Amino acid sequence: MKPEPTLGLHIIRVEGPDDNSWTQLSSRCSFRGAAKIRRWKHRWTQVENAIEIASNPTADRNLKSQALEFISQLPSQPKSQRICLSLFMREPRCSEVVRHTALDVLDNLVGSGRLDISTLAIIRENLMTYARSTYCNAASSQAAVDSPNLQNKLAQTFTFLFVTLYPSEWLSFFGDILALTASSGAGSKDHAPGVVFFLRVLIQIHDEIADVFLSRTPEERKKGNGLKDLIRERDAKTIAASWQEILLQWKGKDRKIIELCLATVGRWVSWIDISLIITETLRDQLLELVISSSPGANGPVAVRETALTTLTEILRKKMNPDYKLELIEFLKIRDVVAHLVSSPALSDLRTTSQYDTDLAESVGQLVNHSLSDIVRALESAEDQSLIMMQAVSQLKGFLPLVLRFFSDEYDEICSTVIPCLSDLLTLFRKKEKSNAMIHEQSVAMLAPILDAIIMKMRYDETSSWGNEDAQTDEAEFQDLRKRLHVLQQTIAAVDQSLYQDKLSAVVITTFENFQRDASRVDWRDLDLAMHEMFLFGEQGLKNGGLYNKSKPTTSAAERLISMMFKLVETDVASSLHPAVQLLYMEICVRYYHFFDANPQFISAALERFIQIVHHDHVKVRTRSWYLFHRFVKHVRQHLGDIAQTVIQALSDLLPIKAEIPDEVSDNSDMSSNEDQQSPSARFDSQLYLYEAIGCICSARGVLVENQVVYIRTVIGPLFADFEVHLGPAKNGDELAVMQVHHLIMALGTLARGFSDWTPASTSPAATPPANEVSEEFSRCSEAILLALESVSVSTEVIRHAARFAFSRLVGVLGSRILPQLPRWIEGLLSPTSSKDEMALFMRLLDQVVYGFKTEIYDILNTLLTPLLQRVFSGIAEPATGTDDEIQLAELKREYLSFLLVILNNSLEAVLVSEANQAGFANVISTIEHLAKDASDFPTAKLAFTVLCRMVMTWGGPDIQIGSPQPTLPGFDRFMMERFSPLCWSLPSQPNFDPKDAQGKQAMGEAAGLQKAIYTKTGEQYLNFLRTSELSGMGMDAGTVDEYLRALSSSDAKTFKQYFQNLVQRSKR
Repeated sequence: MKPEPTLGLHIIRVEGPDDNSWTQLSSRCSFRGAAKIRRWKHRWTQVENAIEIASNPTADRNLKSQALEFISQLPSQPKSQRICLSLFMREPRCSEVVRHTALDVLDNLVGSGRLDISTLAIIRENLMTYARSTYCNAASSQAAVDSPNLQNKLAQTFTFLFVTLYPSEWLSFFGDILALTASSGAGSKDHAPGVVFFLRVLIQIHDEIADVFLSRTPEERKKGNGLKDLIRERDAKTIAASWQEILLQWKGKDRKIIELCLATVGRWVSWIDISLIITETLRDQLLELVISSSPGANGPVAVRETALTTLTEILRKKMNPDYKLELIEFLKIRDVVAHLVSSPALSDLRTTSQYDTDLAESVGQLVNHSLSDIVRALESAEDQSLIMMQAVSQLKGFLPLVLRFFSDEYDEICSTVIPCLSDLLTLFRKKEKSNAMIHEQSVAMLAPILDAIIMKMRYDETSSWGNEDAQTDEAEFQDLRKRLHVLQQTIAAVDQSLYQDKLSAVVITTFENFQRDASRVDWRDLDLAMHEMFLFGEQGLKNGGLYNKSKPTTSAAERLISMMFKLVETDVASSLHPAVQLLYMEICVRYYHFFDANPQFISAALERFIQIVHHDHVKVRTRSWYLFHRFVKHVRQHLGDIAQTVIQALSDLLPIKAEIPDEVSDNSDMSSNEDQQSPSARFDSQLYLYEAIGCICSARGVLVENQVVYIRTVIGPLFADFEVHLGPAKNGDELAVMQVHHLIMALGTLARGFSDWTPASTSPAATPPANEVSEEFSRCSEAILLALESVSVSTEVIRHAARFAFSRLVGVLGSRILPQLPRWIEGLLSPTSSKDEMALFMRLLDQVVYGFKTEIYDILNTLLTPLLQRVFSGIAEPATGTDDEIQLAELKREYLSFLLVILNNSLEAVLVSEANQAGFANVISTIEHLAKDASDFPTAKLAFTVLCRMVMTWGGPDIQIGSPQPTLPGFDRFMMERFSPLCWSLPSQPNFDPKDAQGKQAMGEAAGLQKAIYTKTGEQYLNFLRTSELSGMGMDAGTVDEYLRALSSSDAKTFKQYFQNLVQRSKR
């Protein structure tokens, strides 16, 4: 047993049949020559051992790492090309991995440009000698030929040599490789190993210089284009002729050679002269392969598939549309497709499990490219021209074939021709009115196309809705429906009447059939009709609704109203299939205008809704709860008489049962179906029921005393649940904490459904709830605060729910929430609150301040200092990561926004009141710090905005002459001495970039601040700038004069532009 090869100074000799030859060679040489041979063998063996170790999965890890490092350095070693060339060509042969790696190193050397022409010539001659002996020798057996992988690698090496030498050094490249295809003394392409290798080289050359899917540098593209030009000039004709000879020579003898040749043609056809390839001879060979290889003719299917792909690639070649029509005619594409469509594989076996879907896809792609080219010809041709007539004739011939594949049961096959149908319909839309011949064709063709689209919208007979094992198929079908809908909309744009007539007929007929005998109507037909009815809304709702002054807005709206009457009168929702039931709800929600105009149908619709929301299928249940909420919200003003009935019917769905989310359900990679079944998804859907009940309770016509009763009916069980779980939650029970979180969320959602009113609302339609109702929600607020103050474990979860509820309770409590505000702030801004939590709550406070304005003054006066101290603490904490940096920036901006809300809502006095005056200095210092932060321009810009607002608030009246009259004593000097220098502090920061777009915006706000100070202080500010600020910065007298002129005489926009330009000049 041979020892494992090693690396290092002591190389273990690999025994082999060639050892004796080495010994004999060394003995015949001089001492110096023998030593050189031994060193050469040492290096050769060392490289071979390294490759073997690197490829051995059981080798020692450290030794393997050394081997890989050694191999990676080979291209930079002197004369490594000789070693690698010898390892590849050595007899007896090395292992395949050694030979493959040796070629890989050669590729690196040849492609890098590090080898001179003489060295490249040596490599070329040696490899050609090897290729002749291996692939051209008539006596060579198949066993002597390299494996396919190694052939491809050798072809790649020849390709690198081609790229380097073909322009000037190896003009006979293709002739030399082509010579491998013939047996000794024969002129035909009859030597299989040589033919295969020749074709592999051609494929590698295409991939290297012409593959459009590979990314290349401009230099590589230029070099590739140059090589393609040389090939077209020198050898394209010979290469194209060789393909015809190979196909003729090997037809019926070796299908692998035929496939390889066809694949080569398909690649090269995109960039060489089409006339060299598409001769009558090659065309007839291709068509014969397509037709004779069909099942039933005892031909190999793979050859037919490759021939079809080649035909498709030929059609994809870019050329003038007129020539493309001639090409389609010359290739007899329509006849070929018609023959294949009528073949047993696509005809007799179509409805069986033996249906050849791969063949159908290939033929569909061929049809798609053909029709797309015909459409392009129609787009460019003039009306009544010969080209137009030819294109119309071909269009008529291809349309039945397109519809055949479009209507195929398999969606993958249908999808192959959707692009060409889209092109055709787009052509009709663009030119139907301006081109008589196209108009004539659109009139004749739109109806059958629309019929096919509608039928393709239908679930096939094998589909099963809601089956967990079919989720992928369902998603793909819904994606197909979206694409089909786009086609339908294009038809509607061409012929709206046809579209409306067809879809109305489908919907009405299906509903009438269901009314006559529901048991005989397949759920798939109902689903199709209702899906089309849902989509019809894009026509019927174009003007914003179905009705205008109790009359249909459009003819499409009138059709849709007729469908809605049929929908409710035939009671389609009585179908037990969940897909139909969900679609019924979707339609009612989308066309709620119908129920507003016909409220007599609401009770029946709600009765069906309530049945569906109790469905046991998780997909139906979660979606229906959302749809129920949407419908109730739209028709809430008509529910007064039935509110109690509906609430009682939903009572069994309201109990909340929290679950601890596990890792699987929280995994972002889970399927949509798993997501619907996760605890969090189910609870989120359940919240829609609480919001719906809130809407129902507040419906017009429900007496206040009844509203109170309904609210107590709902919140009573929630309060009882609070009492049960609050104790365990205090003790850290995770499930109890989650239950309390859910209960708080439910209370907040109920409040959101009850009232659309906000304290700042001026809409007459939105009115605050009655006092009795607000009193009930005050109990909810008290319960939430109790939980917030009590639960010290997992408080972030509780704070999240409480923050959610707080924003919803404002709308039902109004000013009643203000006395509780200190407790809300204490609970929601705890010492453990994250920066993100602080920022979110500051945003909520913005809404409260804006809503209540001066009503909140006393409470805000008491709370401001402790509130800002917590914010200052959060801002002062260093960021520990990217997420933390984002949250810190958000907190800074929310803090500044909060100050702006105070200043903009006549509450500025609270900032300098006796209670908060001591903290005002910290407020100013913080703003100054943020205004100078060049790493966060959005925050700096907002800081300047706040300062500007302070100037406008406390700076007094605008003056032209005279002394400033600030409303705060001394504020005129304060803003000149503290605010004005900040405008220069930001651009003086080392990391300030004057070209940054956000930096320019910040400088614009700084310019606005200076302009505001000038309007309040006038000449005093100009003197201050001249004698103190600008001179202290070292600005020359001329620039100072120019600056003061711009400030005093320019408007705000002009000065802003001047200041930005000045900053840019100063930073150069």
